[in-house]
Amino acid sequence: MNKTTIKDIEFKGKTVLMRADFNVPQDDTLKITDDTRIRATLPTIKYILEKGASKLILMSHLGRPEGKVAAKYSLKPVAERLSALLGEPVRFLNDCVGEGIKNEIAAAKERVVLLENLRFHAEEEANDANFAKQLASLAEIFVNDAFGTAHRAHASTEGVTHYLKSAAGFLLEKEIEYLGNAVQNPKKPFMVILGGAKVSDKIGVIENLLPKCEVIIIGGGMAYTFLKAKGIQIGNSKLEKDKLELAKSILAKAASLKKEIVLPVDNLVVESIDANAKTEIVGENIPDGKIAVDIGPKTIELFKSKLKSAKTVVWNGPLGIFEMDAFSTGTKEIADFIGTIGAVTIIGGGDTAAAVAKFKVEDKMTHISTGGGASLEYLEGKALPGVAALSEG
Repeated sequence: MNKTTIKDIEFKGKTVLMRADFNVPQDDTLKITDDTRIRATLPTIKYILEKGASKLILMSHLGRPEGKVAAKYSLKPVAERLSALLGEPVRFLNDCVGEGIKNEIAAAKERVVLLENLRFHAEEEANDANFAKQLASLAEIFVNDAFGTAHRAHASTEGVTHYLKSAAGFLLEKEIEYLGNAVQNPKKPFMVILGGAKVSDKIGVIENLLPKCEVIIIGGGMAYTFLKAKGIQIGNSKLEKDKLELAKSILAKAASLKKEIVLPVDNLVVESIDANAKTEIVGENIPDGKIAVDIGPKTIELFKSKLKSAKTVVWNGPLGIFEMDAFSTGTKEIADFIGTIGAVTIIGGGDTAAAVAKFKVEDKMTHISTGGGASLEYLEGKALPGVAALSEG
């Protein structure tokens, strides 16, 4: 990584502005239900404080308030959880810019300050130069540790870098290291598992990684567009009709490159998607009126037989409707299995990270990305504005 990282910076006596990704899930009472993203920033926060920063100002978004103040999107619960995790008080401020905020930061006795939700201001997502300048005026150094928003050119990710020396935090650096190696220099054999509902979400990943990997394993809803493209009956399963020709061209390209695309050979099917629906296993061809909701036992064994020799595995997208226990077997079995093969295993954020957490195999994975959309775009080979904007190393 040719960017400045926090290890290159002298923090002693400095005021530091840090972009974190505290976009955490909450229940109806605004209680945080998963603090993974807060915990993921702790190494960077602690390092900056240990290196003698006089003050650390944290900023983040939460949800989609669309430029309006909304109590349910306040970061106040995050300040409380972060304080408990850090073991020291975190001062929460009710806005993120303005003279009043500057004065409150200057007067704060606490070392750590958390600003209110950046997206209460429409200027944040618009990457407004004046708003970025106001944020930058709060500090002397900028640190970006929010990989989850690195694919967006917002005021707090890209805009502030025009006014402050900027560096990557440990989490951002780790994401780029693992995802970058997977894209540029993977240990071979390199295998990719793709799932989720739509082919359209994964086209860029397939096109970028197909020449670089040996095998692409496809499950989830997107598999049925590929199966249909091969002339296989898919019943009422998920189909993107407008992507059939694309699926055919991808299969043809894989064959010409001598790459293997592995698709389900049996399926768990139902008549309607309901947690209590009657399930049955059918073969490759799915009868009319039936909907595939998970891969079948033969497919699980087929996928395992391919994966057992892998040295690098990138996985993006679940292999069935894993949120419903009755349809979660395929995703769980493959998650358990890849944790045992000794490969570098990289989980591409979003639903896949949620599945790995549900099945309690996080500690078996080499790296779990904190950014769903950002990891997808990186695997597509796209430059991420929040990374590209950082100071050169």
